[in-house]
Amino acid sequence: MKSKKEYILGIDQGTTGTTALLADTSGKVVASYTQDFPQYFPQPGWVEHHLDEIWQSTQKAITTLLASHSIDPKYILCIGITNQRETVGLWRSQDAKPLHPAIVWQCRRTEKLCQTHRDKEDWIYQKTGLVLDPYFSATKIKWMLEQTNTTNTNDIFCGTMNTYIAWKLTSGKSFVTDVTNASRTQLMNTETGNWDDDLCDLFTVPRTILPPIVACDETIGKTSGLGFLPDGIPISGMAGDQHAALFGQACFTPMQGKCTYGTGAFVLINTGDKRILSQHRMLSTIAWKIQNQVTYALEGSVFIAGAVVGWLRDGLGLIQSSKEIESLASSVKDSDGVYFVPALTGLGAPHWHTKARGTITGLHRGTNKAHIARAALEGIAFQVHDVIKAMEKDTGQKLRSLRIDGGASQNDLLMQFQADLLGQTLSQSATIETTALGVCWMAGLGIGLWKSMDEIQGLYQEKHQYNPLMPTDKKKQLLLNWEKALQKTML
Repeated sequence: MKSKKEYILGIDQGTTGTTALLADTSGKVVASYTQDFPQYFPQPGWVEHHLDEIWQSTQKAITTLLASHSIDPKYILCIGITNQRETVGLWRSQDAKPLHPAIVWQCRRTEKLCQTHRDKEDWIYQKTGLVLDPYFSATKIKWMLEQTNTTNTNDIFCGTMNTYIAWKLTSGKSFVTDVTNASRTQLMNTETGNWDDDLCDLFTVPRTILPPIVACDETIGKTSGLGFLPDGIPISGMAGDQHAALFGQACFTPMQGKCTYGTGAFVLINTGDKRILSQHRMLSTIAWKIQNQVTYALEGSVFIAGAVVGWLRDGLGLIQSSKEIESLASSVKDSDGVYFVPALTGLGAPHWHTKARGTITGLHRGTNKAHIARAALEGIAFQVHDVIKAMEKDTGQKLRSLRIDGGASQNDLLMQFQADLLGQTLSQSATIETTALGVCWMAGLGIGLWKSMDEIQGLYQEKHQYNPLMPTDKKKQLLLNWEKALQKTML
């Protein structure tokens, strides 16, 4: 094992900020720093980033991290890049000039473009494992090309944020994307792992502007001409954020899964070498390609998880700060028959009801704000339960284990209720930085610091377990009542 003076640099380019993280050669987090950057909302439902500001936030995060811990960048062995998926930009290859602000995954401006392809929805899903939605990159790219009146595409590069950062780190020498980010564009066939000519034709995206697709542990280039980092550091790990988090949770066995409890909740379950197309509108995606082997996953997204706590604070004034939610909810023994379906922006997987409305049912004279707070937390767990049970139906197998991360995973009341509903032990990671750490592990594999997935498995550290305690008959009754509450949201 190498000296602990050597590090892996992980770059986690997120939706509101860019995080730089250092991991040591024993695979542990040493330090991290996050640099925020602006979002732009030019019209209702539109969300943009400026590519230059994303690059500036990346530089600032790295330089601040190194300076604040007095670390000489010459001790960085390699770099891994992970990123917000689907967000995509266009820039000129010759002078790096952005041709349009990056369109963010949350942006809904291409709703009408999606409607023009509804007759092809099943065909698209068979190729990509993705539902037809503005969420994904294909219609965003089509929209940008149309808006910029781009006819000559010989001098144009198009890429998600991993591609852009790698291109900048190498001073334009490396124009690539990895298989996980490519799988979220709706332009890649997840069976072949290649850009699909028919999909590119459908969305009128020229193949020439798209980067070559590489594995997640492939060395795609080296730092060059930066000033704040020395030349020659290999970039040897790359993956989309949820894929990197699954890797950082060491979910390497089929039917191991992770749930990230953030603003929403994101569930990914490893399905091994089986590409499973869901009967419940789950997303079928590539988990990663490591050591020349492709691993697939099912993904389900809950739109509102931790965001419901913010709504209780800002919308209802029920609490003064988000930290108060657990103590308030814990002040009562249960929700006393109150059910809160937090469909504040519709319902995601497995229901996919965009017009659903949030609902609180079971109110009576004895109901107080603690019951509502508890029902709100329980509503998060009910939604995650529904996603996982749908995945179990798709695979015909039971979940082996669920590893948890994200801010709301620190809420003991919520996590215990989640374990009770699932009848499944939850494992809480010792680090909350599983996304950046996961891509550091990929990068370490890429340069041979670790030789196998078994070695990586040994790096995972557990902080806490939540074991199911609820009697089966009580759980069944709660789930039955939840189903009744769900029906009331479907206006």
